[in-house]
Amino acid sequence: MAIERTLSIIKPDAVEKHRIGAIIALIEGAGLEVKAARMIHLSRPVAEGFYAVHKERGFFGELVQFMTRGPVVVMALEGENAVAKYRELMGATDPAKAVDGTIRKAHGANIGENAVHGSDAAETAKNEIAYFFPGHEVP
Repeated sequence: MAIERTLSIIKPDAVEKHRIGAIIALIEGAGLEVKAARMIHLSRPVAEGFYAVHKERGFFGELVQFMTRGPVVVMALEGENAVAKYRELMGATDPAKAVDGTIRKAHGANIGENAVHGSDAAETAKNEIAYFFPGHEVP
């Protein structure tokens, strides 16, 4: 098993509901280590840049609006098979379809307000972590 890193974002809906600690507890309980973390309020240009891969999709504008409505917590996580492990811990995009014990089942409201984001592949994770933690900010 490989030690790798992945990006996590606790989205505005979960921050507004004061779920940061509960979500981090689930992450750490799953054996993932928080290597770097920061709370930020995404500007429109930062959100558009981060989600640029979805620019041509119908939900892009709504996604950017949602992600800029309040603070988020971005974290670089590390552990064995961190990308797959965190994606499993997040649960299905639709919290109604997520299994019990997942972050989205416990803290998501719907497909749009589903509490967290996670990288979908190791290479994506590398780019996403660099987007929010440039240079040598992640030990």
